[in-house]
Parts: sequence; structure tokens; C-alpha cells
Amino acid sequence: MASGGPQLIALDVDGTLLDTGTPISARVLAAVRAAVAAGAHVVVTTGRTLLATRPVLVELGLRDGHALCSNGAVHIDVAKVEPVAVQAFDPAPAISALRALFPAMIFAVEKVGMGTWATGGGPGEYSLGEFLLVDHHVLSSEPTPRLNCWLPDGSLEEMLLALRSLRVPGASWVHGEFGPWLTVAREGVSKGWALERLRTALGIPLEATLAIGDGYNDREMLCWAGHAVAMGNAPAEIRGLADEVTGHVLDDGVATILERWFRP
Repeated sequence: MASGGPQLIALDVDGTLLDTGTPISARVLAAVRAAVAAGAHVVVTTGRTLLATRPVLVELGLRDGHALCSNGAVHIDVAKVEPVAVQAFDPAPAISALRALFPAMIFAVEKVGMGTWATGGGPGEYSLGEFLLVDHHVLSSEPTPRLNCWLPDGSLEEMLLALRSLRVPGASWVHGEFGPWLTVAREGVSKGWALERLRTALGIPLEATLAIGDGYNDREMLCWAGHAVAMGNAPAEIRGLADEVTGHVLDDGVATILERWFRP
């Protein structure tokens, strides 16, 4: 890798490529585009839905290749911006178990490429695509790749304490860095899982892979990569998983890494 550069580059979005709510910096854009021009497979690998990932692909100027959304549960063809694989699961058992723990919890399921069904309003990506308010029975009626859970007026510490003893067959979850958020997916599906499937399909050696991320949903991705880089703004636990730590997202930490091999 030191001589030839990474062949597969997995990049998280929020907190990594950009500070949420702001554009990607000119320096990071140039570094990513230089990697693409050199022939590397740049794979946006995010917890965002397909709809929320589309603007990032456009901003980066990516016209083909692969992107992994919903923490690896949705694999999209960048050229068509359409899903080629969706790892869905039955959300009903998780919704039932979580409602028993947190009666006030608000749930939302992703309808891939269309929008969101939810039991209530809340912060997030609900403004993208169709937004439909439904009851718990309707919400549980169809498989989904992603179940989002939000606990109004709760705390992350309270939620994590209650979740210690919870087990739902067929489901796994990851919490966010800020506030009482939880994302539930099919058991075993993660960014790292999806990247390994893609790496195998592309025939790329594991030692030629690079991953950069900052969140708890990047754990498996960083453990998977031949070279793992955590952002300076990542929690200490996530920084501890990486081979190295780069600069803060506001200091163009992604560009600092990519510029070792790819000069704009």
C-alpha cells in the first residue's frame, strides 16, 4: 500500500467527509477526485439512506462505481443511483421489544429510494422523499433495511443502560454519538460486512483497502480495513480501533490521508 496506494477507499460521510449540514471542503473534494482519477474505488460508506446519500455522490462528482448506504444494508449502483442489493429484516420484533422498554420511543423505517414511514416527527432525514405517519402495526408490516429509533426527552446513557439486557433474534443495533438515537438492522449487517462482500467481488487484496470514519457505526469498517483511520473528532473508543488518527473533519482530515498517494 505504501508504494501503490489503496485500491479500495471506504469513506464515511457525516463527521468524516463533511461536518453535518455543511458542504465538503474544496481540499477534501480535490483529494477524493484525485483518488478516483488514479483508478481507486472510492466507496461512500454511510449510515445515511439512499436518498440522503445522492447529494453527496453528486457533490463528489462520482459517476459510477459503488456506494453503501444504511450502514451497509443498501448497496447502490452509483451510475444509476439505484439499489443493487438490499439487506432487509422484519422490524416487528425489535419494535415490540423496544416499545416495552421505552413507551415514548418514536420509530421510523426506510422505504428505499422513496422515503420514510414513522410513528412521529423528529430530527433526521424525514424531509427527503415521501414522509408518512403511521401506527406501530403499519410500521411493522413490511421488511426494511433500517429501523431508526429516537427517545424524546431521554438520554443516551439511559437508553444504553436499558439496552444491556435486550436481545432480539435476527436484529442488531448501533447507537449514535449524540443523543438517544438507535439504528436497528438485520443481524450481522454492518459497513464492514458489506465492504468485505464488495472487496471480494472486485478482487482487491485486503491489504490494499483503506477506511476512514468517525462514528460508532464505523467500528466494523475500521476493524475490517487493511489500514484504518479515525477522524480526530471521533470518540476515544473509535480512535482506539484505528491504525492511526487523522485531523478533525473541520481540518480536512480525509484530505491529509489521501494526499499521501493522490495529489490533486
